[in-house]
Amino acid sequence: MSGSHIIFSYGTLKQGERNEYVMKDPNNGTATFVGRGCTAKKYPLVVASQYGIPFLLLLEGQGSQVLGEVYEVDDSMLAFLDAFESHPDFYRREVATVLMTQDKNGEKLDPPQTKECWIYFLPKYKPEMLELQFLENYTSESKDHVPYDESEDVHCLDDL
Repeated sequence: MSGSHIIFSYGTLKQGERNEYVMKDPNNGTATFVGRGCTAKKYPLVVASQYGIPFLLLLEGQGSQVLGEVYEVDDSMLAFLDAFESHPDFYRREVATVLMTQDKNGEKLDPPQTKECWIYFLPKYKPEMLELQFLENYTSESKDHVPYDESEDVHCLDDL
């Protein structure tokens, strides 16, 4: 990898989710799965809009320690993800501490390893989003929220 960056994925880019293909497509760059973990601090993870989109709100101290996956990505993948997540206009990529609890083989890390990761947060949101159910772990197939609709372009979300 040319430049190397550590990112934390909590939503549709995770393994088994609808946008997993983004991380696997070599045309986007390189993404290597490092392991699983959770945010060291609590954040509100909500699913909002009629399209079932997961959002990690940039509001430290509320919600849960959010579960997700850690990847090492190259410069190309980071640039692709920035465009995919509409950074910095919609989501904003920020550094936050993640506690890795499993390595790439699923082996438990005890004690957890601390990693500083890039995370895509939603910095601007309507106060009503704080009234939604806060999740610890996102899955698109949950019965707790509207299913994810990958056809929606986040640039057109007027209800957030």
